[in-house]
Amino acid sequence: MSEYLDKLFSLDGKVAVIIGGTGELCGAMAEGLAGAGAEAVLVGRSEEKAGARMDVIKAAGGKTRFIAADVGSREAMDSLRDEVLSQCGQVDILVNGAGVNSPTPVLDIPEDEFARIIDINLGGVLRACQAFGSYFVDRQVAGSIINLGSISGLNPLSRVFTYSASKAAVHNLTRNLAREWAPHKIRVNTLVPGFFPAEQNRKVLTPDRIAQILGHTPMDRFGHAPELVGATLLLASNEAGGFITGTELIVDGGFNAVSI
Repeated sequence: MSEYLDKLFSLDGKVAVIIGGTGELCGAMAEGLAGAGAEAVLVGRSEEKAGARMDVIKAAGGKTRFIAADVGSREAMDSLRDEVLSQCGQVDILVNGAGVNSPTPVLDIPEDEFARIIDINLGGVLRACQAFGSYFVDRQVAGSIINLGSISGLNPLSRVFTYSASKAAVHNLTRNLAREWAPHKIRVNTLVPGFFPAEQNRKVLTPDRIAQILGHTPMDRFGHAPELVGATLLLASNEAGGFITGTELIVDGGFNAVSI
C-alpha cells in the first residue's frame, strides 16, 4: 500500500513555489508539499515568519528555502521566477495564496481600499500565473498551478464584499487559464477553503459571526490548516491528479452543501 501511495503522491525531485507560504494556510500546504518530497520555496515579505515555518519543514527532513517577493508587479514576479530558477534549476508547482481582506461595509468602501484588495487578490494571482506560466509553456513543463480561492467566491458572504468579489474573479481566472493551457499539459485548479481561522480573517470572527458560521457548517467546527494538505497533494501530483484541471476543490466541512 505504501509503495502504491508513494507512486501516486510522491513529489520527489519537484520544486514547489508557495506564494503566501509564510502564512498559516499556505504554510501548512508548504509543509505537506515538502513532506511529499518537493523542495518548498516559501515566498512572502517576512523572513522571520518564513524562518519558523522552515524550521518545522527541516526538522521533518524536508527541503525548503525563502525568497522575499511582493505580488504587486509583474516585474517582481518575473524576478521571483528567475531567482527560483537560479537557485533551484526548475519549477514544477505554483501555489498562489497571497491575499488581504477587509470588513468594510459596501457603502463605505473607499476606492483605494477596493483597488488594493482586487490588485493583491486577483492581480497578484494573474501576475504570478503569467510569470511562471510563461516558463511552463516555453520549457514544456507539465506544471501544476493551485490558486487559493474562497468559499465566499462561490457564495456571497456579508462583511467581506471586496474579498468575495476578488475571489470569485480568481475562480473564473483559474478556469480560463485551465482551458487555455491544457494543450501545454499545464493544470490550473482552485483550492477552496471554507472557514479556517487565519491572520486575515480573525478580525471579522466575532462571537455572533462564529455562531452563524458553525450553524451553517454540518461538521460544526472550523477547519484546521493541515486539513488542506491532502487536497494540495492531489492537485499538485501529476500521477494522482493528472486529469484534474479547471475545477474547484472545496474543503469546507460541508458549508457549501447547506442552503437553508
